[in-house]
Amino acid sequence: MRKQLFTLAFAAMALLFTTGLTAQVTMPSASPTVKVETKIGLTDFHVTYSRPGMKGREIFAEKGLVPYGEIWRTGANQATKFTFTDKVMVGGAELAAGDYAILTKPMAGKWEVMLFPYESGSWNSYVEKTPAATVSAKSMATGSPVETFTIDVQNYTMDGADIVMSWGNTMAVLPVTTNAKEAVMGQIDRMMAGPSQNDYYQAATFLSESGGKEKMKDALTYIQKANKMAGDDQRYWMVRREGIILESMGMKKEAKAAFTKSLELAKAAGNMDYVRLNEKSLMMKPE
Repeated sequence: MRKQLFTLAFAAMALLFTTGLTAQVTMPSASPTVKVETKIGLTDFHVTYSRPGMKGREIFAEKGLVPYGEIWRTGANQATKFTFTDKVMVGGAELAAGDYAILTKPMAGKWEVMLFPYESGSWNSYVEKTPAATVSAKSMATGSPVETFTIDVQNYTMDGADIVMSWGNTMAVLPVTTNAKEAVMGQIDRMMAGPSQNDYYQAATFLSESGGKEKMKDALTYIQKANKMAGDDQRYWMVRREGIILESMGMKKEAKAAFTKSLELAKAAGNMDYVRLNEKSLMMKPE
């Protein structure tokens, strides 16, 4: 009995020792990764980056943790990523919508900011590549030390904002401008000009397919406005929609004329699907 107890105790100790060797201790990240999402004008802007700590060190200086004039990953761990959903101006340079890896070269008074089309999180892979744009960000002293590296968006306007990168006693400001004003003015112009040909067509299609018989009169009004706006450049699919609405209202003679017109337009455009649809509606045999 005593021998069995000794064997069980030994096995338990061996299991505990083995488990201790294979178990991993989960530690908090020294430079946690964060994602910031906001709108600049009408453009969605996202930044994903890691945030190292100051920890009593001198950061940006001739002999600092980030020496002046040397390329920096602009954070820690993987490459920092900017995402713009529309074309923007960053630091005066035009950038297409997309994802960009950011490398910087901090210097006294300004930072050189390099934006590369994003390929991977390996920041070293961009060092020898040509950036999509290289711009300057004005740098200045912060009012008080910033312990953890921070990328923030500040100073919002109707069509722009500043991307602000702060750490230690330094902050760098990178201006971003969007086309929000032009986009809003375009919307206003379109709205003030009234519904477009396609707006009338979409409304007529919706009402004719889901509005019920009581909405067919409105659907006919809208599609006829759409076709009238087209003038001599009528679209076969819009003319056919008028025929469908007329047919559903029992106006067979008018519907036949619309299907015939749509057939002619579809043949001229080479769209055989609509040719066959109209021929079927007219109960015609293909030529």
